[in-house]
Amino acid sequence: MADANAATPGGGRGDDDELIIHHPPGYRLRRVQNWMLLGLTYASYYACRYNLGIVAPQIKSVLGFSNSQYSAIQAGRNGAYAIGQIVNGLFTDRLGGKQAMTIGAIGTIILNILFGLTAWSNIGWLFFALLIIRAADGYVQAFGAPGMVKINTAWFRRRERGSFAGIFGIMINLGQTAVAQIGPLLVTGFAVPLIFFTITVPAVDWRFIFFVPPVLVTIIVILMNVGVKNHPEEAGYRIVHDEEHADDDPHERIHVAEVFWKIASNPVVWIVAGAYFCTGFVRSAIFEWYTIYLDEVWNVGLQTDLFWWFAVILLPMLASAGSLGSGIISDKLFRGRRSAVAAVLYFIQVLFILAAIAMSLGSFHATAIVSVVLILGIHTGCNATHSILGTAAAMDLGGRKMAGFSAGVIDSFQYFGAMLQGFGVGKLLDHYERSASGGGFNSTVWFLSMLPFGILGTGLMGYLWYKNRGKDTAGA
Repeated sequence: MADANAATPGGGRGDDDELIIHHPPGYRLRRVQNWMLLGLTYASYYACRYNLGIVAPQIKSVLGFSNSQYSAIQAGRNGAYAIGQIVNGLFTDRLGGKQAMTIGAIGTIILNILFGLTAWSNIGWLFFALLIIRAADGYVQAFGAPGMVKINTAWFRRRERGSFAGIFGIMINLGQTAVAQIGPLLVTGFAVPLIFFTITVPAVDWRFIFFVPPVLVTIIVILMNVGVKNHPEEAGYRIVHDEEHADDDPHERIHVAEVFWKIASNPVVWIVAGAYFCTGFVRSAIFEWYTIYLDEVWNVGLQTDLFWWFAVILLPMLASAGSLGSGIISDKLFRGRRSAVAAVLYFIQVLFILAAIAMSLGSFHATAIVSVVLILGIHTGCNATHSILGTAAAMDLGGRKMAGFSAGVIDSFQYFGAMLQGFGVGKLLDHYERSASGGGFNSTVWFLSMLPFGILGTGLMGYLWYKNRGKDTAGA
């Protein structure tokens, strides 16, 4: 098939002609099928990843775990995920993205079911058993991001990747939305009205949150294996990417040592990874504690209307808007450079965190609604940097040959940050627990823990933006 996507002769990136990207007939439609199925697969990963946070109050009250024990389970998962990203990223560049994502899906199905069954047992070492199972789940889920990024690097050119990362971020949020909806439905029960009768599903134990998402993963991963191709050539297309990757052979197998050295020796990778560490800390601090915060401080539990509007509607909607907007802006206004947009997003996070600290200290009147608005602001900034750094920048820096390892290295730092948060914030909350005006949860400590990482992320991306101003550096 003739190549309809060759770069402009001479590689003039500033030319208006190059901003118009042409593809062979049928290519875009085939690509939509590919990333729709990939997006649903990765979204189902998220449903098996954030189900623990949804039932965090039950984990503490029913199983008798402290803040430190609950957060240690999350930290164990995040640490194993971080290590898995690096190791599995290398494997993914050899195995192929679809194969890697299938391995991860099968693993998380088994381990989520095992976690739920174990949480029902009365074994004396329950905490350690759940910690080990969740850590193992973190490792196998680490096949997901490198696999997804590797496949889509082959299907998208550089100046399409930011917009794609935003759209893909929307699909990822489906997983979070699904698990936020499933949790309350399982706890309260629900009815499905049909034409002649109504199907009533009674309330079930909260542990079913570890059984239902694996069913979704099973169905979706089968569809993914049927409908996804690792690269355009498998679907009958030949696409030349940006000139720095124009000679990529999709069938070439490169040595692991070569992949490791090329990515590890690129300083931009480590700066982006450092900023992503900051995203990981703040993002996990929001995800892993907002249910407990709303429940203990504001008495907004799973069954309340405000929780439903917050977790099911507003959180994913604004996160999706942030992902999509930041991706389009980095593609269209900054010609594929990510650092400028990321720096602004980190700065916005800092502003919302400062406002939340002021609120918790009583500087202005606090309500549950105000608290929800501030959490939404912090989370939206986190999710947007998550898309353009962990997805778009990783694609740019690794190219189709090394996108798996590039994504693995960068994304691993997000989860090293999450692991630090998991071990640190739980201990801080236990140490500074207070009973005045809002139960035992110290919201001031919670918000303060995020502030240094918002500032550091702003500085790292601001430095990269300044350093590469006027240049056309991949991933920067």
